[in-house]
Amino acid sequence: MTADDQLPRSVKQEAVRVVVRCRPLSNVEIGQGHQSIISMYPDRGLVELRNPRDLEEPSKDFTFDAIYNESSKQMDLYDESFRDLVDSVLNGFNGTIFAYGQTGTGKTYTMEGVPSAPDERGVIYNCFEHIFQHIARSRNQQYLVRASYLEIYQEELRDLLSKDGRAKLELKEKPDIGVYVKDLTTFVTKSVEEIQRVMAVGNANRSVGRTNMNEHSSRSHAIFIITVECCEAGPDGQNHIRVGRLNLVDLAGSERQAKTGATGQRFKEATKINLSLSALGNVISALVDGKSTHIPYRDSKLTRLLQDSLGGNSKTVMVACIGPASYNYEETLGTLRYANRAKNIKNKPKINEDPKDAMLREFQDEIMRLRALLEKRSKRKGRIETVELIRQRGIARVAGNSELTSEPAKQCTQAVKGDLKERRATVIVGAADIRRAMEKIIHEYYSDLFDSHVHLQSYEIKEDGYVVAPVLPSEIRHAISSVKNRISPGPERIRSEHPKNLPPALVSTLARMFTRYLSECKVPTQWKTSKIVLLFKKGDLDDKG
Repeated sequence: MTADDQLPRSVKQEAVRVVVRCRPLSNVEIGQGHQSIISMYPDRGLVELRNPRDLEEPSKDFTFDAIYNESSKQMDLYDESFRDLVDSVLNGFNGTIFAYGQTGTGKTYTMEGVPSAPDERGVIYNCFEHIFQHIARSRNQQYLVRASYLEIYQEELRDLLSKDGRAKLELKEKPDIGVYVKDLTTFVTKSVEEIQRVMAVGNANRSVGRTNMNEHSSRSHAIFIITVECCEAGPDGQNHIRVGRLNLVDLAGSERQAKTGATGQRFKEATKINLSLSALGNVISALVDGKSTHIPYRDSKLTRLLQDSLGGNSKTVMVACIGPASYNYEETLGTLRYANRAKNIKNKPKINEDPKDAMLREFQDEIMRLRALLEKRSKRKGRIETVELIRQRGIARVAGNSELTSEPAKQCTQAVKGDLKERRATVIVGAADIRRAMEKIIHEYYSDLFDSHVHLQSYEIKEDGYVVAPVLPSEIRHAISSVKNRISPGPERIRSEHPKNLPPALVSTLARMFTRYLSECKVPTQWKTSKIVLLFKKGDLDDKG
């Protein structure tokens, strides 16, 4: 049995998507005489890295889901590699986009870009536009968008939107939502402009500093979190809520102290940055190793926060940023190897919704799977029979038309009829299997629904031999929309104070449900032989239809 077989049918494994982006040589690098050691082939997703100290050495080749060279556009990157993930978040999935790479390779430019220039907006600002454009087009859904912003500075969590920036935050975990930050400031945003202001406030509080490699080097890992709640009326008339969460992660750059010239406070920052990135690498290695029984998520705050993003309930895209200059060969090689391991991580994304909605969705998926399986088998058998019949006729013609007498033709006709009869029997059996499976699913669903809302002690025996079953109007509404045209009428053994307000199909269905419930429970004999009456308060159903 494979890992996929062990998962619920509604939860399938999905690999982390990895893309690589290479910035152009800087003016400083050109002035110092550095050469490009990178060749990129976007049509094949291939990156070639040459060793500048040994030109005879074969190039090291890596393939990824997508690659972008120095001429790539911000919007092309977003449309091709990130738009689908954000669409999934709007549908209730968790999503993570994170940029990894050496200091000065363009991570922050990729994630943020230049907000004031539309053509140079980065992933985060394009996400803002995407989300609120989608909401503006929606007609049957209501959305609530919330934003939070934090950084991990020297292994401490800092709320970038809090007035008290020094307050220490704690990581917590709940089974239903996973790892989260307790007391993290959250703002409800209703437009692109509002969420951009939230981003600007956080950026003003972020830790940055100057090094030899980067004049404005990020000294912390930053995570901008967007939570999207969608409320939508379902076929049952009830509101269904889905919650998607998008983590936009700008990791601090991996550094070599000799190159960055970091001393004092900058050296301490670099040490913590490298430790957390090392912990992230250990998690990735453990996930793709296949033999590890323990994944070291707890080794750093960063890996704890990214626990769902790497091997858990999330759709994840990693963008590895590299520089082409020859003097950064070791760092570029390390980044490509890091990214090459990450593409083998398998996640298990699922829609975040109410458990009952999830169960119903799984039942619907199972019904669709069974129908598709039956259709596939029927078509396949039909094709095989047609090909075999043509082959037999061809053989007969080759042998000579004179040999194809009326007797062989009659035998051929009988054979075809026999095959058709066998095929019909197969289809009937398959249809019966699917019907039984569907009936079982519906039976289990409504049994669970009945058991969750109705308690045995609620019933009493009236003097005239009827059993009283008080049913709430909300349950009636749910049953009306759920069972309409699905279950055939049941026993005509029911009486109601307001029959004109109660649909006959619903009455029959509730009668069947209650009768089955009594037959499956140890109840007094007279209950099982009693008729059933459903009593409602006057007016309960007058406006329900």
